[in-house]
Order: sequence, then C-alpha cells, then structure tokens
Amino acid sequence: MANKSMIKCANCGLFNTDTKICTNCNTLLNPREKELTLKKEAVKKAEIAKVIYDKENPNFAERLKQHPFFLYKIIGWILYSAFMTISIIGSGLAWFIAMIAAG
Repeated sequence: MANKSMIKCANCGLFNTDTKICTNCNTLLNPREKELTLKKEAVKKAEIAKVIYDKENPNFAERLKQHPFFLYKIIGWILYSAFMTISIIGSGLAWFIAMIAAG
C-alpha cells in the first residue's frame, strides 16, 4: 500500500492528495519547488538587467562609431578595427598553441 500525502494549500486552505499543484487555485505546494522557481526568476531578471545595461552603455569605440562628427567616427572605426585585429591574432595564436599541445 502506497503512502498518500495530504498537503494543505497555504493560499486557499484546500487539502490536496499526491499533487504538486493545488487543484483549486493552481499554486505550488512544495516549498523547494517554490524556492527553485523564485531563484530561476531572480537569475532571469539579473540576466535581463545585464543585457539592458550593456545595450544602454556601449564601450568607447562603439560610442565613437556612432558620433555625429565624422572625424570621431573615423577614429572609432579605427579603434574598433584595431581591437578586432588584435582579437583575431590572439585567438589564432591560442588555437595554434592548442594544436601544438594536442600533438
């Protein structure tokens, strides 16, 4: 004979048997699952806030690329190109070292 669990809903007071969600008001009955959903929501909100911050606050080269004065725009594109070139060289060097280490 299996054990049946009777859980009282904290929201509406209805007793539920062997369910994770209240049959009357659809709230979660397990406190661990409540914590997990709250943590997931907090992580999601933090990620959204980070993306919004990054979108609203671009780096120096990006701001220069969008400047209305053409001379600053050119300097921004040169800086951006220099950063991209250095990144490509660095990643190629890292790949080459990894291939040498792999044998």
